[in-house]
Amino acid sequence: MSAIPVAGLSLQFCADPGKFLAAAGGYLAADPVVSSVVTTVAHRLASQQADRSAPHDNIWWLVVRDASGAVTGAGMRAAPFAPYPPFLLPMPAEAAVALAGALHERGEEVLAVNGALPAVQLCAAELVRLRGGHVQVGQHTRLHELGELRWPAAVPGSLQAATEDNADLVTEWLAAFAGDADEQAGRPRGVSAHEIPDRAELLRRLRTGRLWFWVDQSGQPVHLTGVNPPSFGVARIGPVYTPPAERGRGWASNAVAEISRRIRVGGARVCLFTDQANPTSNKIYAALGYQPVVDMANLVTVR
Repeated sequence: MSAIPVAGLSLQFCADPGKFLAAAGGYLAADPVVSSVVTTVAHRLASQQADRSAPHDNIWWLVVRDASGAVTGAGMRAAPFAPYPPFLLPMPAEAAVALAGALHERGEEVLAVNGALPAVQLCAAELVRLRGGHVQVGQHTRLHELGELRWPAAVPGSLQAATEDNADLVTEWLAAFAGDADEQAGRPRGVSAHEIPDRAELLRRLRTGRLWFWVDQSGQPVHLTGVNPPSFGVARIGPVYTPPAERGRGWASNAVAEISRRIRVGGARVCLFTDQANPTSNKIYAALGYQPVVDMANLVTVR
């Protein structure tokens, strides 16, 4: 790991997700819900490192340490979609500001920063101070954890694993997900960026049972929910997508409830993100028993 000293702290950059997990695992496991995005991606890429190329040139994992050597923050830049935003976990304010300076010195183009508040705000503000421009909010998100599961009104149909035979339909729905979410939240379509897995990655997710349909009484898929494997005992649900013609019928509520139940039976905790600007999804998840944990944001830096 390369380390940058910062007034009683150090920023340690690492190119290897396995080494990152070895260094920061205790910190990440201490709050596995908040760290879910980083740990899920790190575990996935560490397991696939031998047969997957890096999604972009500036991939890194970050460990923040205090003067005693204790880990006090973490982050990554491993998103496989443009503009490849870093994702920051909670960290000391001075570390978030110093990270912006370090990235500027390294010559990295950072056009967006995602993750925990206020770290992302501080980092983004310092980035634009150094290079000019301003910060815009792309999306306010809220991380929730399931408390007591409350069952929705039953609807016809059942949960069914998506298979490789469904790859084309799944690809179509995943491609529509972010744009439809923007419209539902009152944003211009296409503002939000998200991962659309390539064919090989999609097939891997299908083979490992990571994508589920709700099928109606005729066996027709009417809803898609994804789930990440547990990381430090926490599984994260998402994406959750219902095509426009099928909305308002309870498919999403029943699918998420049943998947949540199965995760719990398997011994893991369950979390998911909501878009704070989408009252429909927030209402659905609150009704199921999901409770807010922390607010996060996707920020865009504009010149």
